[in-house]
Amino acid sequence: MSDLPKSVMIFEEGPREGFQIEKGRLSTDDKVRLIDALSETGVKHIQVGSFVDPRRVPSMADVDDIVKRMKIVPGVEYSVLWMNERGLRKALEYPQLSVDGKLRLYPSATFLKMNMGRTPEQHAQKNIEMITLCRNLDVPVTQAALSSAFGCNFQGDISLKLLEELMTDALRLAEGEGVKLEELVIADTMAWATPEAIRRVVGAMQDKFPHLEIRLHLHDTRGMGLANAYAGLTMGVQRFDSCVAGLGGCPFAKHKGASGNICTEDFVLMCEEMGIATGVNLDAMMAASALAEEIVGHPVPGHTAKAGSLNEIRARVTAAA
Repeated sequence: MSDLPKSVMIFEEGPREGFQIEKGRLSTDDKVRLIDALSETGVKHIQVGSFVDPRRVPSMADVDDIVKRMKIVPGVEYSVLWMNERGLRKALEYPQLSVDGKLRLYPSATFLKMNMGRTPEQHAQKNIEMITLCRNLDVPVTQAALSSAFGCNFQGDISLKLLEELMTDALRLAEGEGVKLEELVIADTMAWATPEAIRRVVGAMQDKFPHLEIRLHLHDTRGMGLANAYAGLTMGVQRFDSCVAGLGGCPFAKHKGASGNICTEDFVLMCEEMGIATGVNLDAMMAASALAEEIVGHPVPGHTAKAGSLNEIRARVTAAA
């Protein structure tokens, strides 16, 4: 337990990953309402949407309007996902957005072909082109991201040896292009991770690449999201992606059931009860969760907004004593 961090940094992805998988049409007004509510919760990073092909992800067709209309709260970083030059240039049109580049790494060649339409060799060349583009546009590239790092629904288990090879190649490429990577996102895109797998993969990456800050992107499709987050905490991980109300998931993973990310308010409750500071007002986040449920129009996976915070119960018990 000595490796538990004193605080964590939460990257809220509900407005992007949370909404991208919703089948019904959501209004731009409602999306802006949720972003504005999240801006008042204490989270410092909010991904508000993605500049991607709306034919593939129709729910992201109104991101321009969202960025123009959302309220900007000082101290909160707002970002969008982009996947190509067109998306990057669109993001750069908005000074209120924080824009950076990343090396996207795909251990699963099958998923790479499905998600990006490329072979590993073509993708490696695209990463070089991305670095050049970012350099020409003064966009920093400090992050690498391993997608489906624990397993793939289309290719099966992912070996630790493959992950290490991909990262070694990425660091060699970055160094050759004059780029210094600072952060490694390890994504459980297909929800194959277990706590033991988290400890094994995170531990190996920490040992082999100690200069990289680890960030976990976890899905709760098989009910292990918080357990996996806890395993990450015990390894000293301080950066986590999450989605308000437990919304989200990859629309290309072809899961049979719900594909939600770890729930922000559930994760905040767990951390705070363990003495790990999040900087998030749990009551405000629970209110944002209730708003998210109202917007999507169906029950959401998160638990804390329904059950209430423990501090709320403590206060009620104390008042009644």
